[in-house]
Amino acid sequence: MVDFGFGLVPSSRINLDLFDKDKYEELAAVEPDVRICMACGSCTAVCTAGKFSTTSLREAIEDIKNAQPTKALELLKACQLCGKCSMVCPRGINTRHLILSIINTYSIK
Repeated sequence: MVDFGFGLVPSSRINLDLFDKDKYEELAAVEPDVRICMACGSCTAVCTAGKFSTTSLREAIEDIKNAQPTKALELLKACQLCGKCSMVCPRGINTRHLILSIINTYSIK
């Protein structure tokens, strides 16, 4: 085996075959704004909870797209639903509703 000086850490590997497209479509049906997020990070930059924890809506959406909904829920659990992220979103996404929709769609029922 040739050593090229780099490798993937197992935790960095993403198996997109595990991506539950039906769940994502269910989320998109409830909150279509999940499709228009451009991952600019404005929401994360102004997040009150993000200053004290690892809360990030942008990363949560990316984790959902990368078949890691458990990680996404972990990122959103400290959200205070203050709405600051809604005020700065350049796409006008209703982030409160999106966060609640993600929690409702991906939580264990």
